[in-house]
Amino acid sequence: MSKKLTLRLDEDVIERAKAYAAERDTSVSRLVEAYFTAVTEKNGDRTRTAFSDTTQQFIGVLEDADEGDYKRYLEEKHLEEST
Repeated sequence: MSKKLTLRLDEDVIERAKAYAAERDTSVSRLVEAYFTAVTEKNGDRTRTAFSDTTQQFIGVLEDADEGDYKRYLEEKHLEEST
């Protein structure tokens, strides 16, 4: 069930988010939903403590995208940086 949510954001952030979404043929709403899904996800088989707080927030965001190689690259890069 979908429900409307109103957010107040800086105008510049909104414009960048719209452009980002358009480039990926999706909507800002879907991006926000993916973000909130990722940060509230309960996933016992994934160790998130190896990543910084900022990186942890974005783990899972690309799950539905065709960007698996890039996702793995970023996870490996940030894992190396945190050690």
